[in-house]
Amino acid sequence: MSKTVNQQRRIDAMLREAVAMQQNGAQPEAEEIYREILALRPMHFDAIQLLGALSLQAGRIDEGVGLLQKAVSINGKQAPLHSNLAYAYNAQRRFSEALASANRALALQPDFPDALNNRGNALAGLDRPAEALASFDKALALQPELAQAWNNRACVLRDLDRPADALANCDQAIALQARYADAWSNRANALSDMNRPQDAQASYQRALELAPAFVDAWNNLGLTLVDMKLHDDALQCYERALALDADWAEAHWNYALCLLQMGRLEQGWREYEWRWQRHRIKASQRSFTQPLWLGEFPLEGKTILLHAEQGLGDTLQFCRYAPLVAAMGARVVLEVPKELMRLLATLRGVAELVEQGQPLPAFDCHAPLLSLPLAFGTNLANIPSGAPYVSADNANAQRWAQRLAGDGAPALKVGLVWAGGNRPHVAELRKTDARRSVTLETLSPILDVPHVRFYSLQKGPAAEQLREHQALSERIIDYTDELDDFADTAALVANLDLVITVDTAVAHLAGAIGKPVWIMNRFDTCWRWLLDRTDSPWYPGVRLFRQPALGDWDSVVKAVRDALGAQRS
Repeated sequence: MSKTVNQQRRIDAMLREAVAMQQNGAQPEAEEIYREILALRPMHFDAIQLLGALSLQAGRIDEGVGLLQKAVSINGKQAPLHSNLAYAYNAQRRFSEALASANRALALQPDFPDALNNRGNALAGLDRPAEALASFDKALALQPELAQAWNNRACVLRDLDRPADALANCDQAIALQARYADAWSNRANALSDMNRPQDAQASYQRALELAPAFVDAWNNLGLTLVDMKLHDDALQCYERALALDADWAEAHWNYALCLLQMGRLEQGWREYEWRWQRHRIKASQRSFTQPLWLGEFPLEGKTILLHAEQGLGDTLQFCRYAPLVAAMGARVVLEVPKELMRLLATLRGVAELVEQGQPLPAFDCHAPLLSLPLAFGTNLANIPSGAPYVSADNANAQRWAQRLAGDGAPALKVGLVWAGGNRPHVAELRKTDARRSVTLETLSPILDVPHVRFYSLQKGPAAEQLREHQALSERIIDYTDELDDFADTAALVANLDLVITVDTAVAHLAGAIGKPVWIMNRFDTCWRWLLDRTDSPWYPGVRLFRQPALGDWDSVVKAVRDALGAQRS
């Protein structure tokens, strides 16, 4: 018998032994044998692709991808190989490549549930939830007991704002696989979407009993504890998550928000810099050859670009730092959205104002606006809170003064905003937008207060509610069609006595121009409004009316109505 035949028999026996070990959970032993086979025969197809699958099971995704790609180069006609590669690409967030690999698997084997499941995950990652749902449905029609597809389908249903259906799908996955930690965690996510934090907490804890090193579950349990106003406990959850994965940006981000909410600003700002590593924000990070300035070097004689990020309210809140930067001897160039260009022309310390998207002048260094609190070592005692720091155009404000003088007998003039922006394409923002907003009808008790003239400052789809509620709209004067940008809104607000608003950009506008503003604030407050305070160190004119429990707007509206009535008596 030849040496080659003997070696082949030995390799075949080794492969059978390794496969048996892998199937029985002895992965390290199986891995060792696969590597021995590859030492003898480096291009052994089965050993390469099985070691690739084992690497994926062990969480060594990059290694697994390399092995699977090598296996494909040897034999590209194996559907499971392409499906495994799709799984691995999904784990790396290489969703387009994952979709291509899943489609190759399905071209070879059209009714392949695993490939359909991996295809669904790729489509979900590409923000194509309806197509993802169809792929999961096809997988489940072929294999109704595929627990992973039920679980993944639940994630897509959350993306489609169908949390109750997502909950039912998680329950289906758990019925098939009772110790499925990921399904327990996703079940908790759906319960959180439904504003059921106590139930969500129980499901997260079950997930963590099953998988104590489940980083995502620790992070999301922290979010649920914040919803329950248990911030110290939430911090411990984020710390557990970071102990398991010190570089996980989502946990750093939520840790930062919790610290800032609690008033631990200096530590919070440091953690807040992790925002640029989040998948959702990373793409918007500016890439300049000039250095980032976080306070480490002097600015005397330098030109610095300060650039807006995130929302209009954030820009209005943090543009207050521009005069402080100018006072350090810098020439300040400020880049802002078009809606704020005219208003921020009144901001002190700005040498040049640039609209976002337009060419930038030369500059020596740069800073995002929300990094400036870190650069200045901002804490609760030294927040630059002088207002107004922007102002309405005098001529425009005077025109509105004459206009409002003709609206009737003297009365307290109050602006109203009842809804923030709607960002349905991002699950976390969709939940925040829903929680911070009310309907116009919810405000009806406030509209009953006598000797008050109400003005709508509401823009966007929620403004349509004025036309839908004729009786309520008769109590509200609406000039919003004449407000093209925030300079127009500021000129109108400058002539009001008070603004009552939910947590949206108009709150920051009113605060920035020094107008009294009452903010109707959700229970799971944005970090900038801190905890339990009725005032704000950011704006002297702010008064906060907080929900006493998640979703309890009736108590907030009653408190605002009573306060408004007291102001008129």
